[in-house]
Amino acid sequence: MNSKTITTDMIAQLLAGTGSLPSSSLGRIGRMGAMALRGGRLIFRQRKKGDDEEPELDMDSVAKLVSSMGRLKGIAMKMGQIMSYIDMAIPGDMRKALAALQTHAQPMPFEQVRGLIIDELRERGARLVADMDPAPISAASIGQVHRSRLPRDEDVAVKVQYPEVARAIRADFGPASVGTQLASLFYPNARIDRFVDEARARFLEECDYLHEAGCQDRFRELYKDHPVLFVPKVYPDYCSEKVLTTEFIEGASLGEYLETSPSQEERDRLGAALFEFYLGSLFRHQIYNCDPHPGNYLFCPGPKIAMLDHGCTRQFETRFVAKLASLTRALHRDDPGDLHTALLGLSMVREGKEYDFDMIRGFLRSFYGPMLVDEVTGVDLSQTLEMREIIKKKKQLLRFSLPGEFLFLFRIRFGLMSVLYALGARANWYRLEKSYLDEFTAAHPVLSTTPAASSA
Repeated sequence: MNSKTITTDMIAQLLAGTGSLPSSSLGRIGRMGAMALRGGRLIFRQRKKGDDEEPELDMDSVAKLVSSMGRLKGIAMKMGQIMSYIDMAIPGDMRKALAALQTHAQPMPFEQVRGLIIDELRERGARLVADMDPAPISAASIGQVHRSRLPRDEDVAVKVQYPEVARAIRADFGPASVGTQLASLFYPNARIDRFVDEARARFLEECDYLHEAGCQDRFRELYKDHPVLFVPKVYPDYCSEKVLTTEFIEGASLGEYLETSPSQEERDRLGAALFEFYLGSLFRHQIYNCDPHPGNYLFCPGPKIAMLDHGCTRQFETRFVAKLASLTRALHRDDPGDLHTALLGLSMVREGKEYDFDMIRGFLRSFYGPMLVDEVTGVDLSQTLEMREIIKKKKQLLRFSLPGEFLFLFRIRFGLMSVLYALGARANWYRLEKSYLDEFTAAHPVLSTTPAASSA
């Protein structure tokens, strides 16, 4: 069975279900515990011939796992999305099935959607649902999207939040929650509480669609003149904390786009644009869209890319970005003294306290991967640090104190590299990132005067 068939069949199974969302702490912890156990068995069950061979999967069990993630929404579904496109120690067919979660889950019934919109927007909501397609375009971890038409004959996409999803996310991050255990598994360090706090804040922020509308407007303004990227406009009169109405965009998914056999030149151009959106925005504007999964953008004629989802957006303090720029430059130079200074600046290590410098250097250089190679190259995922390698080094990394902000920086680096790999894009990623660092230094010279922040 090919990847497209597996994903299509899984989407059909998800859409055949209904979105009954468990939101109590007890109910979610029990379901998530069972889900994690099922997933662990699927991931690590190997053929008897040897551990190096591809696991033999029971696709019915895989379907049950994906269905559980889709029903739970929240962090469980987000983990499924991440696992579907980041190179992890999971079987290929399982990753293909999880790809269904990038755009689909068990949907809410349309009558429930209608009632929620009218409750939120009153008369405007009634006008909005009058021409709404009852079948959702997509169903994500926080809400589902329907196509509709405004009275001025403008096609729009209307995202409606699942009832109780904010309560469900709070339950996921409650005491002794599975959310904390998942974070500890993938981001092991001595300050796991900071990662958990960061994840909780960002995911709950996603539940405020007025916040997302503001972030989307910001990105739309930043990229209004970009030759490749564009951001759909927001219709504020048809928005509330739980309803978000934006311009409807026709476009192809990453998989559909690749089926058109685009030229290498075109793939390179689009890959460089995605790289700019996620990393250029950080160093130029100190703002970060934290969710690079392929369900969050569409490939359009031109070619152009529509950047769709801006709920998980992080505004960083300029001083923190300056410290991150110092770390990046130190890795570019591969200078031990500059790297030590940068680690101290980010409080990853302490002055006078011994630590395994070679382990940290190796970890960070694997993390940055192709961004440290000063030549035109594709993305070779074998050169990046896979999740299983992080897990193997858990005991060593317990002494490596990562700031909470690195939670989503990890997500972008791993996620973006996986997408660029799938796209087959080639560029001098080192030079691109260095150009963003140079712009930051020019804009903030006072914050960029430490030895580790000097020009590479």
